[in-house]
Amino acid sequence: MNSTDTVLNEIENDITEPQLNIILTTDEDDFRPVYISGNFNEWRTQDKEYRMEKIGEGLYHFKFPYDFDYPNELLYKFTKGDWSEVEIDKYGNRTENRSCKQNSGVRKEHVAKWRKNWLPFKPDFLPQVKLISEEFEIPQLNKTRKIWALLPHDYDLSSESYPVLYLQDAQNLFNEKAEFGNWEIDKKLAVMAEYKIGKIIVIAIEHAEKDRIKEYNVGKTVLGSGQGKQYIRFVTDTLKPFVDANFRTKPQREFTGIGGSSMGGLVSIFSGLMYPEVYGKLMIFSPSLWVVPKMNINNDFDDEDQDTKIYLYAGGDESATMIEHVKQFKKKMLNSEFASDKMKIKLSINSEGKHTESYWSDEFPKAIEWLFFNTKDN
Repeated sequence: MNSTDTVLNEIENDITEPQLNIILTTDEDDFRPVYISGNFNEWRTQDKEYRMEKIGEGLYHFKFPYDFDYPNELLYKFTKGDWSEVEIDKYGNRTENRSCKQNSGVRKEHVAKWRKNWLPFKPDFLPQVKLISEEFEIPQLNKTRKIWALLPHDYDLSSESYPVLYLQDAQNLFNEKAEFGNWEIDKKLAVMAEYKIGKIIVIAIEHAEKDRIKEYNVGKTVLGSGQGKQYIRFVTDTLKPFVDANFRTKPQREFTGIGGSSMGGLVSIFSGLMYPEVYGKLMIFSPSLWVVPKMNINNDFDDEDQDTKIYLYAGGDESATMIEHVKQFKKKMLNSEFASDKMKIKLSINSEGKHTESYWSDEFPKAIEWLFFNTKDN
């Protein structure tokens, strides 16, 4: 008998309470805590009340509360704190929900492997990547630009319409040859499709190479005079109507988002401020608020336009001022007349996060799920 079996026997002998006890063993163990998520807690993945106690290497225990209201059938999964870190089988496949009708005694469970950063992915679920144009005209700037559409994997087999997210810096979103890595949004969308979290169209707009900063810079800042307002008008007045006319989209503001990282995040903030009647979702990663832009927060729109959701992310190892700037931005937004009881801002901070694509990649599916498919307030 090995040491794990010995500990298991000791636990079973010590259990005298009438509550249900779950004993979990796992072949892969690390520093991340293990949670139980199920139909009893709205499938929340970091519910402290359902965090398992680590009692040995690869060995966890949870005892349901004495007054727990058991459903007729208990459905649950184990996670390491997020759906990006959920249990998978030994081959890397998703597992179905676990089921239990006990309300007392001991139930033994086992997890072979855990996802890390939403991977691995299934190629069959990869989005269809369509090149809209090599030279899409930008009349507001007298330029052209390469633009892509990432469509749900089964787009051609469906008549469904989808929400849309416009993303900046397409060169770094799914390009395997990107110099500094990429967000791997194609792979993340594949996992989300496999888990039936939700389907979305992503419109990826390449940046202007050497003119990137000028094009994403709005107004006059420490970087000089920018072309950001013209660029935002292009996305809003030219590109969006084209996309809505040529793809099966849900064009309303509650289904339309815009986002990006760094300067791409900054121009996305201004897109939401300039056109609150168009963009109801903002995905803002590590925005370059240090350029000291002047933000005129628009409050001249109808109350029905105020159900805006902003997912705001920053890393603690990006710069000396990044965390301070995003916290100040959140406070300014919530204190402005732009905000209302309907506005929600989710601030996600990774204390070890750096200003790189790999960290934005990890945050991308979490932001998508919260912005477009999570109807709860958490």
